[in-house]
Amino acid sequence: MRSSLLAVAVFAGCALPAFAAEDGAKVAAKYNCLACHSADHKIVGPAYKDVAARYRGQQGVEQMLMNEVRAGTKGKWGGPVAMPPQQIGDEDLRTIVRWVLSQK
Repeated sequence: MRSSLLAVAVFAGCALPAFAAEDGAKVAAKYNCLACHSADHKIVGPAYKDVAARYRGQQGVEQMLMNEVRAGTKGKWGGPVAMPPQQIGDEDLRTIVRWVLSQK
């Protein structure tokens, strides 16, 4: 009995990153983030894989990106178009930021 519970727990833990990625993409689509951003190529704003590469391993990056999304940015990635401030709840925004940072 214990071994079957352990197997279920291990399987569920392995599946969590896949569910998180799917949820991140869905939440980003819900807030229309994908109109200006793509996971793998620049549209108006930078590709999410480029954002992840720039900030990979930095301390406090999740909160910093959440603050930037809320406040908006201009010219940070070299483009003339500003990202306007976004009104996204903490949970949804954290889901999006974690998904962005997971891109490779």
